[in-house]
Amino acid sequence: MEQAFQVDLRGVVDLLSRHLYSSPRVYLRELLQNAVDASTARAALDGPAAGSGPARVRIETGGGSLRVHDDGIGLTEDEVHRLLATIGRSSKRDELGFARSDFLGQFGIGLLSAFLVADEIEVVTRSARPGDDGAPSPAVRWTGLASGHYRVERAERDEPGTTVTLRPRPGASDLMSPATVADLARTYGGLLPIDLTVDGTEITGDGPSWRAAHPDPARRRRALDAYCRETFGFDPFDVIDLDVPEAGLSGVAFVLPQAVPPTSRGAHRVYLRRMLLAENVEGLLPDWAFFVRCVVDAGELRPTASREALFEDELLDATRQALGEGVRQWLVRLAETDPSRMRAFLRLHQLGVKAMALHDDDMLRIVDRWLEFETSAGPMTLSEFRRRHTDARYVTGVDEFRRLAAVSGAQGVGLVNGGYVHDTEIIERLPDIDPDARLRRLEPAELTTAFGVLDPDTELRLRPFLAAAQRAVERLGCEVVVRDFDPASLPALYLTSRAAQHRAELEEARELAGDLWSDVLGALGSTTPADRPQLVLNHRNPLTRRIAALRDPELAETAVQALYGQALLLGHHPLRPADSAVLNRSFLGLLDWAVHTTALEDGQ
Repeated sequence: MEQAFQVDLRGVVDLLSRHLYSSPRVYLRELLQNAVDASTARAALDGPAAGSGPARVRIETGGGSLRVHDDGIGLTEDEVHRLLATIGRSSKRDELGFARSDFLGQFGIGLLSAFLVADEIEVVTRSARPGDDGAPSPAVRWTGLASGHYRVERAERDEPGTTVTLRPRPGASDLMSPATVADLARTYGGLLPIDLTVDGTEITGDGPSWRAAHPDPARRRRALDAYCRETFGFDPFDVIDLDVPEAGLSGVAFVLPQAVPPTSRGAHRVYLRRMLLAENVEGLLPDWAFFVRCVVDAGELRPTASREALFEDELLDATRQALGEGVRQWLVRLAETDPSRMRAFLRLHQLGVKAMALHDDDMLRIVDRWLEFETSAGPMTLSEFRRRHTDARYVTGVDEFRRLAAVSGAQGVGLVNGGYVHDTEIIERLPDIDPDARLRRLEPAELTTAFGVLDPDTELRLRPFLAAAQRAVERLGCEVVVRDFDPASLPALYLTSRAAQHRAELEEARELAGDLWSDVLGALGSTTPADRPQLVLNHRNPLTRRIAALRDPELAETAVQALYGQALLLGHHPLRPADSAVLNRSFLGLLDWAVHTTALEDGQ
């Protein structure tokens, strides 16, 4: 036998208060929403000739209760039974013949939010539509109880409209105090196009500040700056006007005056048909636009049932892209008209612009022209760096740049640091806007081709030393070469190619893996061509020359091992256990030699 579901109203109220609404303060927003929607329906019923002036909503406190009066369309007794007593049924879903998009609430649960602060809701209403017999509709009183029961009876009311009365439950009196009610009404309804008063005090003003007409642009900007300070608590770097007609959206975006992490989620203030939806709506703009905070009013975007977020649909996605395009166009105009402010903006929010440049050519041109990168010649834009270095290179790691920048710069090889967020991707995308703007990735081993070679006599004289030096690092998988390069203060440089680094990582993984995976990694490593790292000794360095002149082969090997360890440390290379052992052994060996030599000189 088919039966209807039974609803436990107390359970529903608990569900609303704990899981749907974030705070019981929303009760006043929902009452305002119903009053405004009733006024909208009344205006549609009466037509434009019915009268002039905005609709009126009056809120009264005192006497231990809260009353919300409107002169809207009202309800008949039948509608009271069908709409107020049925959870989820809304008069705004075309049941009364009006366009759904004209209304703020559409889910049939708004009135239930009053149970968050009261155990009893009293609604006295009179419909503006005549009854079936043509006579004026009588007034009706509906009383709903948190226990899940309600009663309906005839009432006295002269004019069409509705009055909702609440009496606070224990512990909720503060939410209905005059000051709190006035603050909530101003927060949620301050921009509504109605005449809204609380205890006779006017709440609504001139509407959205960004729509206010100011013949002087400077005066308008000052007004928006003041609005931003009041709303968000900061003086904006700049203000961007927003307009998305298909969403009925208008508003402003305020550019933050200080840097924020790119992972921060922009919290925006969103109004729907001038009723505040929420003060911390996320996902209104693309993720890369984390450097702006928006205040917008939209007529066509859909709220979620809690009316505290926006419903994800195709319109919201299109709106998000359109708002992002507005921010992007502002950046393009700023770069073209005010270069100094563009540089100031990039110093604050370069990560957001970099993120845009990954897929937007106009943003890539801005980055190429205005954003400074770390280079071997100092901070410089990519366009300027390419003009100075026709054969510029880049590296993908910050540590790699730090160990190679001075050496490559001294050899006349321009180097760009691509190790920061998005930098490598931006560098690799440069040919998309300029086919000649190609930077090649630097292979560290290539630097040896830019170093000076020794003359034949010197190279012949150093052969015994090179043999001893090679024995010192042979077990470490390293090759020793002697070159002549700047800076002369650097005694040795450790260079490894990407292939050699990959092979070293495979070998380390093999040592840590079990037998099965060790065999697999060994098979992978066997396909890698032999390519050993190089320890490049700088013959221009006085210390290196003195080490090369040592007659004691054992001492020379210890000194070379010390240079090897120092080169690893200066280059921020990871130390394997074997490297650490050699570093410690060479240090102790040199210390022992120094102590022994000193003792001999002292005659001990």
